Amino acid sequence: MTVAAETPPMTMTGFDPKWQDPPAYIYGITKEIWEDRTIAALHHYYAPSMPVRSPSSLLIGNTNVIAATMATLAEFPDRTLLGEDCIWSPAAEGGFLSSHRLLSTATHTRDGAYGKATGTRLVYRIIADCAARGNVIYDEWLIRDQGGIVRQMGWDPKTFAADQITREGGPERCVRPFTPAIDVDGGYNGTGNDHPTGRRYAAILAGIMAADFAVIPRAYDRAAQLELPGGITAHGPAAADQFWLGLRASFPSADFVVHHQIGRDDPQLSPRAAVRWSLTGKHDGWGSFGAPSGAEVHVMGISHAEFGPWGLRREYVLIDETAIWKQIILKTG
Repeated sequence: MTVAAETPPMTMTGFDPKWQDPPAYIYGITKEIWEDRTIAALHHYYAPSMPVRSPSSLLIGNTNVIAATMATLAEFPDRTLLGEDCIWSPAAEGGFLSSHRLLSTATHTRDGAYGKATGTRLVYRIIADCAARGNVIYDEWLIRDQGGIVRQMGWDPKTFAADQITREGGPERCVRPFTPAIDVDGGYNGTGNDHPTGRRYAAILAGIMAADFAVIPRAYDRAAQLELPGGITAHGPAAADQFWLGLRASFPSADFVVHHQIGRDDPQLSPRAAVRWSLTGKHDGWGSFGAPSGAEVHVMGISHAEFGPWGLRREYVLIDETAIWKQIILKTG
């Protein structure tokens, strides 16, 4: 059996010497900002005009990020962000792109963007793709498992999206979900690396999105652990088939694009991959999002995968179900 070589370490040129590698930087500044309450450090660590794209919105500039951070901490004052993995690659522009996965815990203590305080203790995942150089993050793509969050509070994602539209002032005034039409160039234009594990996982997703669902039993370990949107943990190829088929069936004519892929080999870890992808097109099929509405929908997705001797052994997939429903409801009323 051929063993892949470990990915060589990166020289952290231009970064504070206390950060010995990209995971240390990403996890370190995340803890400083969110848990140590050094929110003002965002002026130091985030570029003044950086874009943060999430399925629910596009934020421009660190002052808007600071405002959003304070609002989140006011609503969830005990929030923690536990780093599960950081899959990264050097960038041609200098610095690196990291796709880091977090497990967040929080208590819905006060009223805010999620409505009246429920006192609910939450556990959910986040994946953020961050481009950094010179000790500063300058471009970002971020997905929270909003479906998992609202389900734990007693909502279903469709009802939450409808209520959110009302609370934000109605269809004419509400915050518009992110789509490529409103995107901006933040300065990172890389596509990742050419590592075989990244290529392998991107090919699996491309096969699925081309309706070759037979790729799943070929590629997935029979005991694969799946961490899926909505806070769902499932196991095995049949569960993977159910999730991916339900998503693709909702948007059968939508364009599937892989925007970024990274593969890595690191000590004491399985070969891993991070892929950022999207589906853009009409809601024109029966699937996980109900009756076809004809709505134009953009689905932002980020997935992580770990491979073992019998195939894909762990998969972490994030999309924002509430942002998808919001786009559908804005079309249908």
